[in-house]
Amino acid sequence: MEFRRLGRTGLKVSTICLGTMQFGWTADEPTGHAIMNRAVELGCNFIDTADIYSRWADGNDGGVSETIIGNWLASGAVRRQDIVLATKVRGEMGSGPNNQGLSRQHILDAVEASLDRLQTDVIDLYQVHWPDEETPLDETLTALNDLVRAGMVRYIGCSNYPAWLLAKSLWISDVKNLVRFDSLQPHYNLVHRAEFERELQPLCLDQGIGVIPYSPLAAGFLTGKYRRETAVPDSARADGVRRRYMNEWGFTAVDKLEEIGQSHNATIAQTAIAWVLANPTVTSAIIGANSIAQLEDTMKGAEVKLTDEEKKALDGVTAWQ
Repeated sequence: MEFRRLGRTGLKVSTICLGTMQFGWTADEPTGHAIMNRAVELGCNFIDTADIYSRWADGNDGGVSETIIGNWLASGAVRRQDIVLATKVRGEMGSGPNNQGLSRQHILDAVEASLDRLQTDVIDLYQVHWPDEETPLDETLTALNDLVRAGMVRYIGCSNYPAWLLAKSLWISDVKNLVRFDSLQPHYNLVHRAEFERELQPLCLDQGIGVIPYSPLAAGFLTGKYRRETAVPDSARADGVRRRYMNEWGFTAVDKLEEIGQSHNATIAQTAIAWVLANPTVTSAIIGANSIAQLEDTMKGAEVKLTDEEKKALDGVTAWQ
């Protein structure tokens, strides 16, 4: 497994980050523990979650994924210092008016709750899940700065931020001498590129921001499970895939992934992961897994090294999608 620096920091993370949104939803606790054990065995040192995962499972108010991870850490399956642990704050964690958002009050309440569920005294990477238009940026950044100074958080990052808001956040951190966002989680894959590449990518390159894309397999579309002749199952997830990706350019992208993957003895999914990691801006790709077999298959994508010609061929299929 290759390790890369997270942006301009000295923190080194595996090029595969285990995303745990499914824990407590489509993967129960024993399955989650087994997946994390195997991920570590395969060289992954980077685990990502959020306080709202699984927000809607069994009618609970969230925190299930963090609890599963915390129980795993407490079991002694791995040394805490060998794991880079990332979680997020922003989503609704209760019915009260201050149980969500990026206000100082909610951030301070939320970090304490996350630390308790994760059974740790520090969060390595604390990320704002998406923007909060009702809270001033300097309030959010000052609260995050205080968490770092207090030793509760080591680095901070953001997710789903547009370029202008990320740039403004970096400026506020600079002029107020606050800690700054060192990472960005964007939605990025071979069939969803323009949102990141047009403005966020050059900004991250210029400012040394680590990039941790989520959905590198486009909700399963880039695994090859959906083809021109495939009957689409009746589900909300499949319906989303149908509307966004099931068209001629999408199918052409899958065909090209299959073609190039054959020369590497790689699957369509593994080649899609390899394409994301071939972007020099990208630090680590977030993958989810409901089983060890699925984890092992997808993680092999980090071993596939595309040539410049292969990368360009894939780029040309879906430019600015």
